[in-house]
Amino acid sequence: QGASASSQLEKEINSDQIYGNEHYYGLVNFGNTCYCNSVIQALYFCRPFREKILQYKQHLKKTGSQKENLLTCLADLFHNIATQKRRVGTIAPKRFITKLKKENELFDNYMQQDAHEFLNYLLNTISETLIEEKKAEREKAAAKAANGSSKRSAATSPSSGQSGDGPQMNSSGASCEKGPSSSRSEQTWIHDIFQGTLTNETRCLNCETVSSKDEDFLDLSVDVEQNASITHCLRVFSWTETLCADQKYYCDACCSKQEAQKRMRIKKLPKMLALHLKRFKYVDQLSRYTKLSYRVLFPLELRLFNVSDDAVNGDRLYDLVAVVVHCGATPNRGHYITVVKSNNFWMLFDDDIVDKIECSTIEDFFGLSDGGLQKNSESAYILFYQARDVVSNGHAPATTVQSAQATPTFQSQSPPPFASSSDHVSI
Repeated sequence: QGASASSQLEKEINSDQIYGNEHYYGLVNFGNTCYCNSVIQALYFCRPFREKILQYKQHLKKTGSQKENLLTCLADLFHNIATQKRRVGTIAPKRFITKLKKENELFDNYMQQDAHEFLNYLLNTISETLIEEKKAEREKAAAKAANGSSKRSAATSPSSGQSGDGPQMNSSGASCEKGPSSSRSEQTWIHDIFQGTLTNETRCLNCETVSSKDEDFLDLSVDVEQNASITHCLRVFSWTETLCADQKYYCDACCSKQEAQKRMRIKKLPKMLALHLKRFKYVDQLSRYTKLSYRVLFPLELRLFNVSDDAVNGDRLYDLVAVVVHCGATPNRGHYITVVKSNNFWMLFDDDIVDKIECSTIEDFFGLSDGGLQKNSESAYILFYQARDVVSNGHAPATTVQSAQATPTFQSQSPPPFASSSDHVSI
């Protein structure tokens, strides 16, 4: 039946030019590796990420590099999918899974793992790999420059001898590492795509002094509530908290602990916004984690309201491009699938099964309106929103035309400066 459905989907795609030259390939499950497959599918359909991975693959080809790490294995997998002759099919990501289990013992078993933990690990590992490669390139360039300088110096001053060359080379390498370009080199295209900045603002209620501290993020984890929207969850994330009693804030201006108000707002909006819905909660009575199957509405279009006054691209509009869905009642026993948007159509990836779905089906993954603890559900776990103004591979930003079945954009006005939680009304 799966092969028949795949064949039917391929016929439809081949006969309809609107699909472009996209490929839709399911991934074989190697024993509870759906957490990995679901995240890989979501990232493959995050266009900016895919393009960078495929560019990296071309770089490997040019340089003839034979190295193998998680990034090269992912690049091989993406390239394998993108260059298939058939538009629909199945690929076994065996090399990637093998490398993942070898690199991190957390994933070296046949137990169900957390898709969000895997996403964090993958993005950070890719970033670290890119940083190490940049560092190696800088050291190589510095050594080459120092070597060239030594040869020129030896040619003009024969009496200078070889003994002075070694320390000069080391000094040059060290200055290269500590130069002003060093901090910039720590930023990779992972940061360029996913990184945003939060600003933690604290106002002393005695002297009114406001202090702020910035913190970068690759994704945002938000608490979920029953029958709420993702906009409401983000509002709660940025609610003002009063620090009093034993939680008083030490004010540098007052030189003493004072009552204060603090809040978290978004200062820099990322190109790709990854939102993690915190559906797994530790319950003392059960002495373990369980799932919150709450119904949380998420729109096809999203505009953030909880931004700072000096926010970069504060009015950015986002389009939903992928959803990682958790199926089941507990974190350790369940299944992950992925829903992605491709050429204005929605596709569902369930390991090696690929199927086209209606836009209205997205609502099935909001959660349960009567969902409490340990309720079995297919509910959104990670949402991927792409900024509409991001140009992908020379193409114009996403069109503002939405499907007639599209859910409305949830918008909200920014809360007043340091408003108390009593000023907010739950949706």
